[in-house]
Amino acid sequence: MRCPFCTADDDRVVDSRLAEDGVAIRRRRECAACGQRFTTYERIEEAGLYIVKRSGEREPFDRVKILNGVRAAAKNRPVDDDALAQLVVKVEESMRLLGRDVTSEEVGVATLDALRDLDDVAYVRFASVYKGFEGTDDFAREIGMLVKTTAPKHRN
Repeated sequence: MRCPFCTADDDRVVDSRLAEDGVAIRRRRECAACGQRFTTYERIEEAGLYIVKRSGEREPFDRVKILNGVRAAAKNRPVDDDALAQLVVKVEESMRLLGRDVTSEEVGVATLDALRDLDDVAYVRFASVYKGFEGTDDFAREIGMLVKTTAPKHRN
């Protein structure tokens, strides 16, 4: 591994541990030449996951796009950045389980489902952009569906 500080290629691994719920291995390394420490991540190179957009265009899955979207939705909310990163990993894993190209709609719905469990306000913000809300009625409808609970049926 090439040192990012001095570009020497002689280092030693100081610490290794699982990261991202076992999807990656985080390694702390120390450069033998300059003594600086740096972190690397090792992941399995998986078969490419592609998104089929509404226009029919295919593009590679980009976790950064989802992360930026959920970060914007969770701005000024008590949601920690690690929780958002985990949410993105969860969405990506669920898309990979489908075992095929996925539609942008499937990614959006999976993201909404994960956000619903994380933060109600971030969910509504994301839904407003994803679903293209045009007025307050759209917000009211979505919030109504978010808090809707049905009473259990009584048997006679």
